Amino acid sequence: MQRIHRSCLALAAATTLVAATTVSAFAAPSGSGRTVLGDSVAPWATAAHRLGASATATTVDFRVYLGLHGDAASFATAVSTPGNPAYGHFLSGADFRARYSPTQGDVNAVTSWLKAQGFKVGHVPDNHRYVEAVGTVAQAASAFSTSFSDYSFAGATLRSNATPLSLPSSLPAVQAVVGLDESAALTQPQASPSAPPPDVFVNGRPCSDWWGQKTVQNTATPDGTTLPSTPSAFAPCGYAGAQLQGAYGLSGAIGSGTDGSGVTVAVVDAYASPTIVQDVETYSAKHGLPSLSGHFSQVVAPGTFTRPQNTRQDPQGWSGEETLDIEAVHTMAPGADIVYVGSPNNYQDMDAALNHVVDSHLADIVTNSYGFSSEALPRGYIKPMNDTLIQAAATGISVFFSSGDNGDETDGVAGATPTPDWPASSPWVTAVGGTSLGVSQSNGRVFELGWETGKSKLSNGAWTTPAYLYGSGGGTSRLFSQPAYQAGVVPSALSQRYGGAAMRVVPDVAAVGDPTTGMLVGQTQRFPDGHDAYSEYRIGGTSLSSPLYAGMFALAVQKAGHAFGLANPALYAARSATLDITKADLGSYPGAVRVDYVNGVDASNGYTYTARWFDRDDNLTIHVRPGYDDVTGLGSPTGQAWLDSLATYGG
Repeated sequence: MQRIHRSCLALAAATTLVAATTVSAFAAPSGSGRTVLGDSVAPWATAAHRLGASATATTVDFRVYLGLHGDAASFATAVSTPGNPAYGHFLSGADFRARYSPTQGDVNAVTSWLKAQGFKVGHVPDNHRYVEAVGTVAQAASAFSTSFSDYSFAGATLRSNATPLSLPSSLPAVQAVVGLDESAALTQPQASPSAPPPDVFVNGRPCSDWWGQKTVQNTATPDGTTLPSTPSAFAPCGYAGAQLQGAYGLSGAIGSGTDGSGVTVAVVDAYASPTIVQDVETYSAKHGLPSLSGHFSQVVAPGTFTRPQNTRQDPQGWSGEETLDIEAVHTMAPGADIVYVGSPNNYQDMDAALNHVVDSHLADIVTNSYGFSSEALPRGYIKPMNDTLIQAAATGISVFFSSGDNGDETDGVAGATPTPDWPASSPWVTAVGGTSLGVSQSNGRVFELGWETGKSKLSNGAWTTPAYLYGSGGGTSRLFSQPAYQAGVVPSALSQRYGGAAMRVVPDVAAVGDPTTGMLVGQTQRFPDGHDAYSEYRIGGTSLSSPLYAGMFALAVQKAGHAFGLANPALYAARSATLDITKADLGSYPGAVRVDYVNGVDASNGYTYTARWFDRDDNLTIHVRPGYDDVTGLGSPTGQAWLDSLATYGG
């Protein structure tokens, strides 16, 4: 049993990826008075997966996205690039809407058409990016000139339109329609606000309070099992508080007042944990962090329609994700304000939640620990969110996304298609990869390696051959051209991996993500006897990396005294103050022994012992190397020097 983040669950990683140099508008006249939305069929909606026609009376809710006007991308690039005369001259939300958003006339035209087709019309955000609507499958098939079928894919039955969607050409530029197919069901887990706490998980013992405290040589196993001498260290129980602040060299800055004060960090997830406030307060008191009282708020993003629950989507999953994200941000930016933004009622609304954060300017920094484990998606899922990210950059908001937990998404299988994850692959976000981290007794950084874990089991007193388990997501995009900030930094062997023009490579930066060396988090959990109580456990994934890095970046924003917008130009410019993560320490720190309770709670059913080997990327296409690499990007923060460098480049 293990605890890992929930950012990137199953998606069609095996589907064919279509090469493109950029993601742009994809509507085209059909010659019949209608405009076809190209690439609007889900990649998994193939004849081989088809089960039959969808039930026509099924309720379907969706959003019709309208495109931005003008060249918002060029403006966002200029205001986010140090040295550009426009740098830092961000627009207010109102100014952005006036200059680039769809007009009220655009909204009225789409609304009238939807109503004429029999749909009920719901929420329209202030930036007019979409019109929410609900109706039946039969109405959607008629309105968009398509048919709907059910498909068997990834262990689920999913609905999709069978042919590209189309709309009357007389309508204003419709960018995409999101929600008619069920691609989102493959990606974001769902949790009910009334769901019970998640089942308890307890760290197996022995585990170390700091790196190397307990080893095979100085600590006996509780059941007398003899372990090989290598790796020698028992895994940490989970780092917390001053350990993580010290490992990244930020204890002094935080202690002297550069603690994120005056900066707001938003966490976007789904729903809301009913015990989050008491859990974070308990956690803070136990680990030397200040109270979050007066610095925390929760917002449910607006939406009109209540969607049915889908129990296969892990009902308790999001409460753990929210807890991890908030405790991680609070650890690295204990003075920052944190706003939690919950997606309304359903897993498919993450794009709307992010749009709400950005358009309402709820925060200076946004961290997101979710995503699709591929770029193989209908462009309707990509282009609208990409435009939301452009608005974020143009209005001075820095957006961070987890890069994923499945390496290059091949599982080390020869011939499988490598891919980075979306939205981490967008050039408008800072993609945060994962590392394996050793923290000393004095809270210093012993080592930091690329997170690509190989797992061995114990067999006849020896470790079996390591098999790839999980690791930092990364790779070369097939959708996005190389952004200017990566030019001259990312090796051409990576940016031109597939030939042709240079492309975007993921991730940009990194922080600890390996569950073997992860963070200790605390939340209310359900014990086997049915009682609920606060308990702590070690957790990892790039879902940890992103909020940790976002918290550290909050310190940089405070020190610089201004917002950065898209953080990447400044981060790449300040790369000399970033720790370049290589394989240099791998010989001295090959891995750790992990002890787990068989039942995940206590020793009553015995123990399991596994070796977790660091940086085992043997069968992957992504590798740690000197300089920029596609596992850890530029690397991780180096404390005060990193803060000073960002303040200099951002001035």
